[in-house]
Amino acid sequence: MLHIRAATDADWPAIWSVLEPTFRRADTYTYPPDVTEEQARHSWTQVPTATFVACNDEGTVLGTYAIRPNQPGQGSHVSNCGYVVSDAARGLGVASALCEHSQQEALRMGFSAMQFNFVVSTNEGAVHLWRKLGFAIVGTLPGAFRHPKHGYVDAYVMFKQLRQP
Repeated sequence: MLHIRAATDADWPAIWSVLEPTFRRADTYTYPPDVTEEQARHSWTQVPTATFVACNDEGTVLGTYAIRPNQPGQGSHVSNCGYVVSDAARGLGVASALCEHSQQEALRMGFSAMQFNFVVSTNEGAVHLWRKLGFAIVGTLPGAFRHPKHGYVDAYVMFKQLRQP
């Protein structure tokens, strides 16, 4: 059974163990592959409005997401999220559960839409999942991501209206 809850300071070591391999691979996120733990912690837990973790029955953190306004001021009604699932939990529905949870949290927080600013086109699993969950590709940023294996690849802007503003 998967349990999604707000992250606590005590969760950071487990969150970092999920984030670090993804950030080091440098194939889906724009974090530099040598991002320090301190930089990642600031970005993932202190800048966002909220950070959540998905845990199994034993309390092992399998994934995490951070939610924040996509823009300040006049764009603050649109949320933005980032999701990372541990390598061991891929294919178990954790990303789907996190995304669905984040949409409910976004509504609870007063957001009316969700936007992903930079979905790497070669991250086909994520693109497929976000589309399945109702997100549309509303823009393509040609060659905007420097992939370590594929060179310069496109990044997508994806969007979903959660309720009418």
